Amino acid sequence: MEEDRISVNQKEFMCSVCLDLLKDPVTIQCGHSYCESCITGYCWDQEDHMRVYSCPQCRQTFSPRPALARNTMLAELMEKLKKTKLPADCYAGAGDVQCDVCTGRKYKAVKSCLVCLNSYCQNHLEQHESWFKGKRHNLTDATGRLQEMICQKHEKLLEIFCHTDQKCICVLCTIIEHKNHEIVSAAEQRTEKQHQLKETQKMLQQRIQQREKDLQQLREAVESQKVSLEKRSLSPSQFRLTEKTAVSRAEGRLERLEQEINDLRRRAAELEQLSHTQDHSQFLQVKDLEALV
Repeated sequence: MEEDRISVNQKEFMCSVCLDLLKDPVTIQCGHSYCESCITGYCWDQEDHMRVYSCPQCRQTFSPRPALARNTMLAELMEKLKKTKLPADCYAGAGDVQCDVCTGRKYKAVKSCLVCLNSYCQNHLEQHESWFKGKRHNLTDATGRLQEMICQKHEKLLEIFCHTDQKCICVLCTIIEHKNHEIVSAAEQRTEKQHQLKETQKMLQQRIQQREKDLQQLREAVESQKVSLEKRSLSPSQFRLTEKTAVSRAEGRLERLEQEINDLRRRAAELEQLSHTQDHSQFLQVKDLEALV
């Protein structure tokens, strides 16, 4: 029915504690609403020792601890909102990076934070930015490689490159394991290697162009050979045998050349993708760029 339809922005009904849609919503005296489990378990239970309880948003305080009642109208609205059809492309599919904050069915992440080490959908990203406004949180395009970007020993970002050991390390690694080693920032090493990558890409494209030229010449040679065989005075059986042998050899060369071109194009695509990655540690894992040509 028309009167049952609702048109709301989901962000207006998110709990500011868990950053998800309200579950079992309760409204406290100041007018702000939360999931019952969030305001009790994550907030007020932690303030029991002070006997003063506060609102996480406006910081208004209450004493004694207020009794909470379920906001029935808001709960009904939440049920309707959950049934509202969302665009299919909001949800994470195969190969997508999932939002680490979403509960239930996960939304597709749009950004990853290298400080929080979490990935966020658009809704939770906005919440993240409002919470950490004015603080320097390093955001990157959503990636499923967050764990590979941090030091497994110290749980710090791999933002240093050790020339001595040819690997990315964290700032704590420089104190003991890599003390007195030749080190630079991963960003600085990335800049240097980016120039090498451009040269490698240029060489690869030249090789592809040369192989494509060779392929075209070989195809023309095959056609020319067929015409030549047709003009020679051979018996039908000799003609078929000679043509079959020549064409078979030529097709073998064509197939090998086409495969080589496909391999070169695949490498070129991989290098192009690598050149755009924002993950310095992934970029610097490639040791010998010239070997790819």
